[in-house]
Amino acid sequence: MIDRPKGQWEHLPAYLDWESEGYVDGVSRARFTIQQHHIAGNGYLHATCLVGLADLTCATGSFATVPEGGSFTTIELKVNLLGTAREGTVTCEARMQHGGRTTQVWDAECVHEESGRRLALFRCTQLVLHPRG
Repeated sequence: MIDRPKGQWEHLPAYLDWESEGYVDGVSRARFTIQQHHIAGNGYLHATCLVGLADLTCATGSFATVPEGGSFTTIELKVNLLGTAREGTVTCEARMQHGGRTTQVWDAECVHEESGRRLALFRCTQLVLHPRG
């Protein structure tokens, strides 16, 4: 398993109680248990939680696969929101679809663990930032 970089999960993810399972064998995984602060004004899971969890799950994979000393930045993302939930656990799994010298493309899927329902499909493109020198 490749651990996440120090600091990546200490800010917004910590506040939202997201848990990373890291990057293992080409797959990045994360999860959270739905709590009151994840709920939107309509009483359902806030879409931002799905987008953010998917983005961070892909980022964990990107951190693990960019050249040593390098980094990345997201240059595009898209999400299809397919469902919602009020309770339970949301899991996310991300896989690299393209790993070029200058870009990476990642797909992620957020699932409601208890029902098995897909909640979101997510795709992002990362610009690989190579170390200087």
